[in-house]
Amino acid sequence: MKRQWIILTTLLLCFFPLEGVFADDKQNHRVAIIIDDFGGDVKGVDSFFSSNIPITVAVMPFLEQSKQQATNAHELGFEVMVHLPLEPKKGKKSWLGPNPITSDLSIEEVKKRVHLAIDSVPFAVGLNNHMGSKIVEDEEITRAILEVAKERNLYVIDSGTSNKSYIPKVADELGIPWAVRDIFLDDTHSSSGHVTTQMKKLANIARHKGTAIGIGHVGVKGEETVKGIQNGLGYLTDHNIIIVPMSHLLDSEIEKNLEDFWHPRNKEVQS
Repeated sequence: MKRQWIILTTLLLCFFPLEGVFADDKQNHRVAIIIDDFGGDVKGVDSFFSSNIPITVAVMPFLEQSKQQATNAHELGFEVMVHLPLEPKKGKKSWLGPNPITSDLSIEEVKKRVHLAIDSVPFAVGLNNHMGSKIVEDEEITRAILEVAKERNLYVIDSGTSNKSYIPKVADELGIPWAVRDIFLDDTHSSSGHVTTQMKKLANIARHKGTAIGIGHVGVKGEETVKGIQNGLGYLTDHNIIIVPMSHLLDSEIEKNLEDFWHPRNKEVQS
C-alpha cells in the first residue's frame, strides 16, 4: 500500500508540479527581501530608496557612505542590517572592503572589528555575512562574531555561502534569533528578467512553507535587480504574499529545523 501511495504521489507531481504541495494561497504568506552591499556609491541605491518595496537594507561597514545610507534607510522606514565582510575560501581580498574578519586575526581582534562594524552602521538591528565561506566554517571565529551580535542585541542571517556553516548551530546555542537565506535573486550577470524569475521562485518557496528569504544586491547590476523585483511584485500579490522586514520572520514561535538549513541548496557562492 505504501509503495502504491508513493507511485501515485509521484505521478501527481509530474502532472501538477509543486501546486499540490503549496499551502493555502488564501492566507498571507510572508517573504523578506534583503538587499546587500549598501554603503558605497553604486547603482541601485537611489532606486531602492525611492521605491515602495519594503526591503531590508544590508549595509557594508566602514565605507564612505555607510553611516549616511544606513541613516537614510532608517528615516525612509527600511529595516537596517550590518553586511559583515568575512574571508571566503576563494576570491579577492579587495572584495571584502576595509577591516574584514579574516582567519589570521585573534579572537580579541575579531570581536573588536565586529563592534566597530556595528558602530559604523547606525540603526542596525541584524547582521548577515558578506562572502565568508572560510570563516563560517570555523566554529571558534563564528562564535566570537555571534557573541558580539548577542551582546549588541542583533539577529543573525546566514547568507548561505557554505553548506558547512556553523552559524545555525552557534546561534541556536546562544539563543540568538536566526535564519538562513532561501534563494539569491541576482548575480553579477543577472538581467531584470532573471531577477523576476527568481522572485517567482521565492514566492513559491513561501507558498510551500509559509515564509522565505531572498537576497539581492546593489552594485554593478543594481538597477536590473530593482526592475526585476518590481516586475515580480504582481506575482506575490496574486498569491497573497506580503514582503516584511527581516525581523518579522524571526518570531520565537517559528520552528527552526537545523537539518533543513544544512541542506546542500546552500552551496558555496562568492557573496
